[in-house]
Amino acid sequence: MPPRLTEALAILALLGLPRAQQNERSALCLLALLDLTPEKPWAKAGNPLLGITPMMEFSRTHYGKDYAPNTRETFRRQTMHPFIAAGLALYNPDQPDRPVNSPKAVYQIEPAALALLRTYGARPWKNRLAAYLAQREGLAARYAQPRETARIPVRIAEGHEIRLSPGEHSALNKAIIEEFAARFVPGGTLIYAGDTGDKWGYFDEPALRNLGVVVDAHGKMPDAVVLDPQRNWLILAEAVTSHGPVDGKRHDELAHLFAASSAGLVFVTAFPNRGIMARYVAEIAWETEVWVADAPGHLIHFNGSRFLGPYRDGG
Repeated sequence: MPPRLTEALAILALLGLPRAQQNERSALCLLALLDLTPEKPWAKAGNPLLGITPMMEFSRTHYGKDYAPNTRETFRRQTMHPFIAAGLALYNPDQPDRPVNSPKAVYQIEPAALALLRTYGARPWKNRLAAYLAQREGLAARYAQPRETARIPVRIAEGHEIRLSPGEHSALNKAIIEEFAARFVPGGTLIYAGDTGDKWGYFDEPALRNLGVVVDAHGKMPDAVVLDPQRNWLILAEAVTSHGPVDGKRHDELAHLFAASSAGLVFVTAFPNRGIMARYVAEIAWETEVWVADAPGHLIHFNGSRFLGPYRDGG
C-alpha cells in the first residue's frame, strides 16, 4: 500500500471517524480532496473543488484503484456524507443552494482541516490535532447552518413544516403539497414526500399501513402521496422537472406498488409550466391527471370515464 494511503487511513482514525469510514475508499477520497499524489508531501496539500467522479478518477490515476461507475452512490453516502457531518469536508461551498442531484455538485476540504493536515508528520502536528479536535464539533455545526438555510420549507399541516433539499424538483414538490393539494384535495393528509437528498423526506408509514399498503426501502415511490379521507382516495403525484411523467409503465409500477390500498388510486403528473409539459404530452398515460404549477387552479384530464377519481376494474 502506498505510504500516503497508509497515512490517510491513520489520519481518519486519529480524527475519530467511525470505523465504517476507516477504509481505503474514504482514505482515497481524503487524498483526492487534498490533491495529494503519492510523491507530494503533506505540507503541499491543496483544496480543489471536486465531484465524486473526479475523486474516483484521482484514485485510479494516482493510486491504481479502479472503482466501477455504479459505486458513485457508495462514495457519496458512505464516505462524503460522513465527512460533511464531521466537518471534515464542505458540500457545494461555491454555491450552497445548488440542487442535491445536480451534476455540478462538488466537495472541498474544510479550511481548518486543511491547515491541520498540512502539518502531518511535522513537529506541530500533535498540538494542532488536539486543538482541532477540541473545536471540530463547533465547526461542523457552523457549516451545517448554511446548508439548512438553503433547504426548502414545506408546510404540511397547521404549525408543521418539513424541509426539502434545494432544487427545482423540491420546489415543484412543495407546490404539489401546498397548492395542488389545497385546491383539489381539501382536508387531505400528506402521507409521503420524496426528497432528492433523502428518498424518505417525509413518510407517515403507519397511515399508509392503515390503508393496507406496506412498501420496502427499494420501492420506487411517487414524489408525493396525499390521502383524501372524505372521498377515500389516495393521490399519487409525480413531479416532472427533468424526468418523465406518469406514462403507461410508471402507471403500472405505481398501481402494483399500491395494489393493496383500501383507498382508490388517483394518478397525477405535475409540471412547473406548460412548456415542460409540452415535451411529455405524448407519453402521459390515459386515465391520469395533469397539474401545471404556473396555472394552479386548473387540471388537465387525460380522458377516462370520470374526472379526478380512481378507476377500478377498468371503469
